[in-house]
Amino acid sequence: MTVTVLAVLGLVASRFGLSAIPAYLLAGMLLGPNEPSFSTIIQPSEVTEFVAELGIIFLLFFLGLEFTLERLRRSGMHLGIGGTIDFVVNAGLGLIVGLAAFGASFSAIILAGAIYVSSSAVAVKGLIDFRRLADDETDLVLAILIVEDIAIAFVLAFAGEGGGGGTDTALLVTKAIGFILVSLAASRWLARPIDRLLEWMPREFFLLFVFALLIGMSAIAHELALSEAIGALMAGVILSATSARHEIEERFLSFRDIFAALFFFVFGLSIDVGALSSLGWLLALAVVLSVAGKLAGTFGAGRIGGFSSRQSVNAGAALVARGEFTVILAQVASDNPSISDADAADLVAFAGLYVLATALIGVLLMKESKRLGRRLFPSPPRLAPEGGTHGPRAP
Repeated sequence: MTVTVLAVLGLVASRFGLSAIPAYLLAGMLLGPNEPSFSTIIQPSEVTEFVAELGIIFLLFFLGLEFTLERLRRSGMHLGIGGTIDFVVNAGLGLIVGLAAFGASFSAIILAGAIYVSSSAVAVKGLIDFRRLADDETDLVLAILIVEDIAIAFVLAFAGEGGGGGTDTALLVTKAIGFILVSLAASRWLARPIDRLLEWMPREFFLLFVFALLIGMSAIAHELALSEAIGALMAGVILSATSARHEIEERFLSFRDIFAALFFFVFGLSIDVGALSSLGWLLALAVVLSVAGKLAGTFGAGRIGGFSSRQSVNAGAALVARGEFTVILAQVASDNPSISDADAADLVAFAGLYVLATALIGVLLMKESKRLGRRLFPSPPRLAPEGGTHGPRAP
């Protein structure tokens, strides 16, 4: 029944050109154990927790498949300029909100990361739906998303276990950097051996090998006291440079879609709308600052990168929506023993409501960004030809 409801919601959201993520979250909020209680049908359990973990793993695995060193190289100067400006502006604004909410604490850093990172899923879907993949400014959008993916990989690596003493945190960061660098090196140097292995391997073992790598990388990350999510991400990165990448995406696409939908739904079960009374000011502050930050930061990066004012507005609008990473960060951090139960509950409630708000605003802005650009930056009037506007001179 749950899968059927999610399928219908996904189709409805797609029909209106919206991301399905807010719809899945809303379904979990309405059907879960929190307010409104009259619609409560499903209670969180060990089963829902297991489903949520699978959802995180498949989401990040697919994200890793999209991250290639070649794509990183092609991004050129937009990677440095756009990524740096986006990080300084939006991570900075996120930290301001985090400090206002939780003071100088590990929770504030997690909240900063959740506010900083845009939704790759919503942005790419919007670029496809609004036929903007071929637009020049799309290069800037993708470059910023790549930098955010790299930055959030480090945050994810210690979101579940960080926040301890200085020595413990430094050790955890060192492990995270080492794990990510080794994975990137494997992506560069093991692509051909993996290709040869997959070509030699009987087709029935193809899925088993990919599953083994995915589970193995997650297990290694767990043994290093890192989040299993970073292991899944790096498993995708290792396979991203292989010729089997597209076949992997085709074979695992149904797994990703099902478990991702269930993940967002299960996350919605834990969102307490009643917390809005205490989090309302924080949510309003975060939405205003983050929407303004993405638009202004990307606009500045676009102008410095040589794009027109209208193109820079289009790029900024594409990055307003938050989604999967915001929710995943809150989910992973909620299990961190360094974060109090009260802060964890606030993080989860904030993340769900924040994604609902920014995803809807982001899609609407993206849809209307070209019209908005024409209004904000009208074309200068054309000069009348010599001789005025009354036609050519008489001979």
